[in-house]
Amino acid sequence: MSCGIGHVQEAQVKAEELRSQINYYDYLYYAKDAPEVSDAEYDELMRRLRAIEEHYPELIAPDSPTQRVPAVKIEAFATVEHREPMLSLANAFNFHELEAWYKRAAKMAGTEKFRFVCEPKIDGLAVALVYENGRFVQGATRGDGLHGENISENLRTIRSIPMQLQGKDYPERFEVRGEVYMPKSAFEAMNNERAERGEPLFMNPRNAAAGSVRQKDVKLTASRKLDIWIYQLGWADGDSPPTHSATLEWLNGLGLRVNPEIKRFEKLDDVQAFYKTWEERRHGLEYEIDGMVVKIDDKSVWDELGYVGREPRWAIAYKFAPIQATTKLIRIAINVGRTGSLNPYAILEPVRVGGVIVKQATLHNEDDIRRKDIREGDTVIVQRAGDVIPQVVGPVVSKRTGNPRKYKLPKKCPVCKSEAVRPEGEAMSYCTNISCPAQMFRWITHFVYAMDIDGLGEQWVWNLLDRGLIEDPADVYFLTMEQLVALDRMGEKLATKILANIEASKQMNLNRLLSALGIRHVGGEIALVLANHFQTLEAIANASEEEIAEVEGIGPKIAASVYAYFHDRQKMAIIDKLKKAGVNMEQRQPKRIEGPLSGQTFVFTGTLGVMPRGKAEALVTRLGADATGSVTRKVTYVVAGADPGSKLAKAGSYGIPVLDEDGFLAMMREHGELE
Repeated sequence: MSCGIGHVQEAQVKAEELRSQINYYDYLYYAKDAPEVSDAEYDELMRRLRAIEEHYPELIAPDSPTQRVPAVKIEAFATVEHREPMLSLANAFNFHELEAWYKRAAKMAGTEKFRFVCEPKIDGLAVALVYENGRFVQGATRGDGLHGENISENLRTIRSIPMQLQGKDYPERFEVRGEVYMPKSAFEAMNNERAERGEPLFMNPRNAAAGSVRQKDVKLTASRKLDIWIYQLGWADGDSPPTHSATLEWLNGLGLRVNPEIKRFEKLDDVQAFYKTWEERRHGLEYEIDGMVVKIDDKSVWDELGYVGREPRWAIAYKFAPIQATTKLIRIAINVGRTGSLNPYAILEPVRVGGVIVKQATLHNEDDIRRKDIREGDTVIVQRAGDVIPQVVGPVVSKRTGNPRKYKLPKKCPVCKSEAVRPEGEAMSYCTNISCPAQMFRWITHFVYAMDIDGLGEQWVWNLLDRGLIEDPADVYFLTMEQLVALDRMGEKLATKILANIEASKQMNLNRLLSALGIRHVGGEIALVLANHFQTLEAIANASEEEIAEVEGIGPKIAASVYAYFHDRQKMAIIDKLKKAGVNMEQRQPKRIEGPLSGQTFVFTGTLGVMPRGKAEALVTRLGADATGSVTRKVTYVVAGADPGSKLAKAGSYGIPVLDEDGFLAMMREHGELE
């Protein structure tokens, strides 16, 4: 069909007008809960827009209201690297712990004059939304904090996420973070429908929301009534308000849905009173919350306090008291962990705790069992710690019948019958047999996960062990196509995928390998510290215990564990097999931008008046320098804005040159970054 240019232009103008109207009515309805038009009027606008787009397909825009539900299914979720990590929060379970967090923050920042922002802690799925020129362009899950899954198409189906922002007062590109959730009424209605169809029920709204957002069938996601609350600015290419509360007001004005229950307080006592109010009121909300998030309002203090591990020091989750129930402890069983630890757990008569059926619960360790005097056959109190992990709080002694024997941890591994030992000063006992089937199974499944060998799940690891095709993690690299396809229900397509992923994992950086090796007390963060310091596995293996302990962030306990690991003949034999398989043993650094400031490191502290700190860091990075948040002797310059805090004093003690904002701007002009 041929159309005149004039008609196309006229249709384009009309389509933009209709999109603008519909987006505005969506904003009023979903973000403000203040609809201005009837459903019939709204439907008529949508009908007219669809008619134009069907007649002129070239005018269809990706952010059009008609495109919220695409016709095709998603084959796989692509990986998204978060420009700024999506961090988890430390928890406080009582006012004493909240007060301790505040005192630590005040001491580090050198001031006690904080304002606090309190937000209901939504029990949903954290997501990051990127907007470019006011248009929604990408949405991702939190994932591991550094990388998430691209779920943009699924998020487009959530009507409270605007495809086009209101007004013009926004940066060219920025990211906001929010929590996707399923309202309680929608959850109940969905479960009722599933029950009528004989389908399994979702256990709680959080699981329902997470499962809905990660559907490959976008139409199924659209059929679930999901919603979102925006809780924070992630990053922005440009200026943003200096406080968290002002930032939320600004985001709300752009049409993003910010929770109206968020409040700002001057004193910690007021925070506690607010918390107590919501502890009583939370069940009357239309969404699940499991506590309050408390944040320091001044964002310049965020930069000052920084992070510990993957938790910001400027925020904390103040959790509600966990939900409890009583049931019978049938017996205490042992699970053998990947490091050989004997982990006791309770097998319970099934009981519903906080909307979830609990059949097992953690008992931590033998000392914990003895301290609480927990015995098999007891009626026990079970709680979901932080409303998540089931654990046994203790026995109801008044209901104890007879005189059941006190529990004793077995002296031998319950799986391989090897001797179990408890190292001095440790709470856990360990199986001494590295070849223990249970220990090896846990280790290999952990190794496969840490090395990102997708497709080789627990069932396949168990089958391979059972058939004698592998005996340790290194054997994974010597598997063949013939061995894999011989497994029941293993087709050639899956085998090809697994072998390709095994081959790709050989190029993982050293920190991933260290994490995969299952060294006691060495998780992902400690592995990264060791890899960055020593650079090669050989250097770590040859280091003395004292040299390992001298690494910043590595204490004597971790150093002893690392040293012992690399002086164990069986472990070193496995590492030799990994070398022969071609697994990378070095920490490969990303390619650096070469520039006039190459080799230099900058630390920014305090508030800059001309530009946000993120932009200043981007400037020095573009010139080849590194921008870091910690002051060490390797830092070249500390740039100090207003209210610089403790980093300035530390720079003075190390004799590091300090630039004020004018000095920094002059340096940038000298290198042509500013006019």
